[in-house]
Amino acid sequence: MQYEVNTPKEYFEALSDDWRREKLLKVREFILQNGPELEEGIQYKMLCYGNESFNLFHLNAQKSYVSLYVGDIEKIENGKDILKGLDYGKGCIRIKKSVDLHDSGLEDFVKKAIETWKAGKDISC
Repeated sequence: MQYEVNTPKEYFEALSDDWRREKLLKVREFILQNGPELEEGIQYKMLCYGNESFNLFHLNAQKSYVSLYVGDIEKIENGKDILKGLDYGKGCIRIKKSVDLHDSGLEDFVKKAIETWKAGKDISC
C-alpha cells in the first residue's frame, strides 16, 4: 500500500490501527534501538531509515503483511540463517500476522545489517 504522506508523523496518522501497526512499530523499535544514529524519514511513500547519503531500511505496511526492505539479504553475513522461518525475497522481508517478532530473529538481522553498514560494506541491491 502507498500512503500519500510527507513526514513520518503523517505516515503514522494514516496507518490503520490493526495488527500491521503493531508489527510495524515493533520493527521500527528494533531499528531505532540498534541504530540510534539513523534518521527516520519518508522515501518512496514509506518510512525510511538512514542518513543523507544512504537509506539502510525502508518499512511499510502492505495489505497482508509488513515489509522491511534492506537491499540485498545475501550481503548480510548469515542473513538467510538469521531469517530462517520468515518469508523473504532478495531484499524484502515480509512480516505476516502470525509472526512472533520476539522469536523471529528479525532483531538480530537488523543489528547485523546495521553493523555491516557501519563497517562500510555495501548491502545495496
